[in-house]
Amino acid sequence: MGFEVKKQERETSQNLVRRFSRRIKKSGILIGARKARFKKRPKSQQMKKRSALRREELKKEYERLEKLSKPK
Repeated sequence: MGFEVKKQERETSQNLVRRFSRRIKKSGILIGARKARFKKRPKSQQMKKRSALRREELKKEYERLEKLSKPK
């Protein structure tokens, strides 16, 4: 889907570029292209499990260290 913007009578080239860029922004083409460019792949099931186990290990370690440093 291409846009064609023709120069109007007595219009400067800067105004033409400005009009073109406004039309592109309103159409949503630019946003869609950026979304496609920076799209992240979803995590696999195995990676989700690994990260969950890692969080659990860190939580246990933190609790253990917290118990050691607090006098009763």
